[in-house]
Amino acid sequence: MESATHEGSEQPPERETRVSLRQYGALLGRYLGAQRRSVVILGLLLLGVTVLPLVEPQVIRMFIDDAVAGQPVAHLVRLASLFVVLAVLIQFLGLGQAWFGERVGWHATNELRADLARHTLDLDMEFHNSTTPGEMVERIDGDVNAMSTFFSHFVASVIGSGLLLVGVLVLVTREHLGVGLVLSLFALATVVLLSRVREVAVPHAAAERQATADMFGFLEERLAGTDDLRSLGAGDHVLRGWARVFRADYAARMRAERIGSVIWIGTSGLFGAATAANLAIAAWLYHRGTMSIGTVFLMYQYMRLLRAPLEEIADQIKQFQEAGGGIRRVHDLLARQPAQVRAGTHLLPAGPLAVELRSVEFAYHPGEPILRGIDLEIGAGRVLGLLGRTGAGKTTIGRLLTRLYDAQDGTVRLGGVDVAECEITALRRRIGVVTQDVQLFRATLRENITLFDGDVDDRRVIEVLHDLDLGTWLDGLPSGLDTVMQSGGQGMSAGQSQLVAFARVFLRDPGLVILDEASSRLDPATEQLIESAVDRLLLGRTAILIAHRLATVARADDIAVIEAGRIVEHGRRRQLAADPSSRLSALLATGLGLEGVA
Repeated sequence: MESATHEGSEQPPERETRVSLRQYGALLGRYLGAQRRSVVILGLLLLGVTVLPLVEPQVIRMFIDDAVAGQPVAHLVRLASLFVVLAVLIQFLGLGQAWFGERVGWHATNELRADLARHTLDLDMEFHNSTTPGEMVERIDGDVNAMSTFFSHFVASVIGSGLLLVGVLVLVTREHLGVGLVLSLFALATVVLLSRVREVAVPHAAAERQATADMFGFLEERLAGTDDLRSLGAGDHVLRGWARVFRADYAARMRAERIGSVIWIGTSGLFGAATAANLAIAAWLYHRGTMSIGTVFLMYQYMRLLRAPLEEIADQIKQFQEAGGGIRRVHDLLARQPAQVRAGTHLLPAGPLAVELRSVEFAYHPGEPILRGIDLEIGAGRVLGLLGRTGAGKTTIGRLLTRLYDAQDGTVRLGGVDVAECEITALRRRIGVVTQDVQLFRATLRENITLFDGDVDDRRVIEVLHDLDLGTWLDGLPSGLDTVMQSGGQGMSAGQSQLVAFARVFLRDPGLVILDEASSRLDPATEQLIESAVDRLLLGRTAILIAHRLATVARADDIAVIEAGRIVEHGRRRQLAADPSSRLSALLATGLGLEGVA
């Protein structure tokens, strides 16, 4: 059986792209647009949280100036009560804003995560063969998590802080043009600094996300090969590799953190200078008698209020620095399109499917052909035994039929329909494939058999398991169909895992069945259990048996032998077996089965 790992030849390598503000806006519009009601409520809360803090200093100024002027206590109590009401209301509005912000962000990131998962499942095998599972986890989960603040807080915080900033500057300028000018220059300098830092920061954040993805990918690969690594004494080598990858991740994180710290240091320095200038001007105006003590305090309060939006903007820019790297990588992933045309319109006919390959050429890598001018026909309802050495091209034929790959030349037809003109999902529903490596998921037995299709009736699942002589095994499970299977089939024998794979095919009722050395992991006793079940599975269906044992080939109507990517023998099994000059006859004469040949 050919290796399933091949580097992509069709898809160009990923390159870092610059994501524009328009694309940021499009991303927000796409995932926030579906939550218009919540976004509107969030906007109203944001408006309240922005406006009310501007009113508070005005109330304090009135209280101070009226107290100095000797106004009645009742009047001062009313002003103090108003201040308390405003303070409590601001807290409640802030709580509501935080709740709705998190809610909006949660829904947006979940939708994005689902879209990414769907998109990557539609990408070609070249992409999946060149991308480790660890990197995929980091892309779909880690990068999206880094963007959660972008969806939940960034827009609200930046817009709210911007409105508050403008409000403070307008109100201060109304009180005194000079003080307003100083604060405006301070705000402008801060915004310019933050903008410049952002341009430098986002590439470092993207590099940090990539380093983390590389680290997870390395870890996943080594954990998957733990048994081989330990048996070969490669532990020291793995630790050295882990140290190298971890150092790279640490260095990337430190570079990103240093850039982020520049934001905080810069804004703090500018704020200190602006505060000193503001207090100096206010004190001078007070001594000249042109500004009341209440107004001086008002200026101080607005200066303090000015710091909050600037620090919030600085913090959000730092968060945006982290999210920007994730956004860039997510954008790159979404921009990557499959080379295969998936939106076909033709449907396969009902019943068993005839198979036809005409002049099919295919190579995983340019200049290294796997299939060379393959011509092969299988009549509807007939069973073909496909024999050949490892790497001859047997499994590749199955991959072309299911459109895991497309042929570079020639035509592949099922039921008289070119597979390239079929919608991929509909095509694959009509084909049942069982390989020697069965993937089981950490889910219930029901979900593993139905592949998470909740529309399948339990009675049908139980019927299939009894047909496979798995009724006794099912009855012995602690929770029946609700028993949770372990990932990778832990706790199950190879035979039981294989039988679960057969049950999946039974449920789908396909028109073509491909058994790719499906019984190679079964002991003779377990294989005997499914002999009658396999006969029922093949009844009335077209089948391709990539054979490993003579018992499997014995049920084939026809035999095809493939060598070096070419069909070198094809005919009826009985005729080939009776012909002493045929390759099949030579194999049968050895009496050793097909191990090492098929």
